[in-house]
Amino acid sequence: MDAIATVTALAVVTLWSATPLATKMAVAEIDPVATAILRTMFSAMAALPLLLIGRLRLPRGNRSRRYLAVSGLGGFAAFPLLFSLGVEQTSVGHAALILGALPVFTGLIAALLDRRIPGGRWWLGCGVALAGTAVLVGARFGLSGEGGATAAGDLLVLASAVAAAAGYVTGARAARETGSWAITLWGIVIGGLTLVPLLPFALSLSALAEVGPRAWGAVFYLAILSSIVGYAGWYWALGHGDIGRTGLTQFLQPLIGVALAMAILAEPLTVPMVVATAAILGGVAWARRVS
Repeated sequence: MDAIATVTALAVVTLWSATPLATKMAVAEIDPVATAILRTMFSAMAALPLLLIGRLRLPRGNRSRRYLAVSGLGGFAAFPLLFSLGVEQTSVGHAALILGALPVFTGLIAALLDRRIPGGRWWLGCGVALAGTAVLVGARFGLSGEGGATAAGDLLVLASAVAAAAGYVTGARAARETGSWAITLWGIVIGGLTLVPLLPFALSLSALAEVGPRAWGAVFYLAILSSIVGYAGWYWALGHGDIGRTGLTQFLQPLIGVALAMAILAEPLTVPMVVATAAILGGVAWARRVS
């Protein structure tokens, strides 16, 4: 089962690699807060019929319900909001590399919930990966934003990664009782209900009328493929495999994300990005090997 979970996780990571690019395309024409709301709102609109058709119920246990609440708030409210705001202020390449540190936060949060302390080698690998992220973010304080990258944007993306990791771990734990599809769809609805109060302040009908098909396509990619399909597969993989080990499969995501940024948006590959890539991938790979 661990092997199947790993393969599923890799498939989802490949799908998620285009998330920074799609978000950049969306926020180029739509306000980032509106982008986050539309992403989650469209996901919720698709989730509700699936919940009814599948008769998918909420978890019965109080602990699983708490996990579901954290998963919905972290993965489907805080993450899209922080990530959209961050990507507007940084480059796709930077966002993709920072998300490469997700396995560190995923493993750490899982360890905290299990009340266990990872071994020294795991900490070494994660420390190297986080150092790479620090190089990437720190370079923005001393340099003008090459390729549209800024320190503020990088830090917002980093915060979104922590929120996503919390959602991953708690969602996977809740899915052990109820199933990945139920947790994914209910989490999306929770996230949608959380962001609805922002709707009147963030969305302008006149502005949305001018949005082109490229931005709308990006929003629907984020809403359906990245959110519903991606999260359901991810929760299943984490729920059927070791959370810390399976979560570390995300080391491929920054590579694909940076490649997409260079190929489609012609973003530059800077020296800090090369250093950060080596540190993040090397650290995560080492942590995966010893976890």
